[in-house]
Amino acid sequence: MGREHHARLPRTRTRTRIRGATGAALFALLLLALAAVPAGAGADGARGDGVRGDRAHGDSVRGDGFRQEAARAVRAHERARARVDRLRESDASPTEVKDAERRRRAVRAGLWDLLWATGRNSGDPVAVDPSGQDSHCPFGDRSRPPERRAHPWTAPTRRYWLSAGYAAKGSRWAHRHTGQDFAVDSGTPVYAVGAGTVRATTCGDGFGNQVVVRHRDGYFTQYAHLSRIDVRKGGRVTAGQRIGLSGATGNVTGPHLHFEVRITPYVGSAVPPLPWLRRKDVQVTGAPVLP
Repeated sequence: MGREHHARLPRTRTRTRIRGATGAALFALLLLALAAVPAGAGADGARGDGVRGDRAHGDSVRGDGFRQEAARAVRAHERARARVDRLRESDASPTEVKDAERRRRAVRAGLWDLLWATGRNSGDPVAVDPSGQDSHCPFGDRSRPPERRAHPWTAPTRRYWLSAGYAAKGSRWAHRHTGQDFAVDSGTPVYAVGAGTVRATTCGDGFGNQVVVRHRDGYFTQYAHLSRIDVRKGGRVTAGQRIGLSGATGNVTGPHLHFEVRITPYVGSAVPPLPWLRRKDVQVTGAPVLP
């Protein structure tokens, strides 16, 4: 599922080009400085092959050097995040935890700047039109939070079966798949997996109609190929709140939900979504899930 082609590369603005080049140089220095992070710190499901984008999601406008740089940053961030978690679990000193958290945030900041500049250059709507207003995205009525939820995290949809997984290979992607696909009928409700703030509601690229939510732990989740969007940029959502309906918008071969977990809002910072959900005590299986 999800046959997609890349976006056309617009002319680069001088300011963005300078910012991107400067950010890349500083970012390379950051990665060298973080090389001392323990190599085994990220053994929680993050794959060593890093992040590769889908053909439809604009990745082909980026060279191998860019992909490798972003992949190194993603791995460095996940190692740093795992180290922070271990320090907290072992009751390390507040100073040690604070220093480790500062290093994690430094990696994220460098990755953020790099991907923002690249997203602007490639026309990623999350970077250029995060509200979706200029593109006239198909907004439905604003959804309301569920009356009550027993758990702070949940699966992004119901009555699904898992299709293409994270890092899957195939002719549908220029490199590797960057999320987890949930095969569902068009019009199936799609839910926020946890509480957070809507970062983007966009349309018009290979992802079709999509929503990006920032969660309290600093990660972002993306819900793509929707037929309708029921939230607005800047709005708050809770776990299990409907954010839209599934569909087949963008470049796809059939209806499904493309779900990603990212370090930043932008393409190029995805991490394995199912291990991330398992850390939230959300079990996602290949069998149909009933409400």
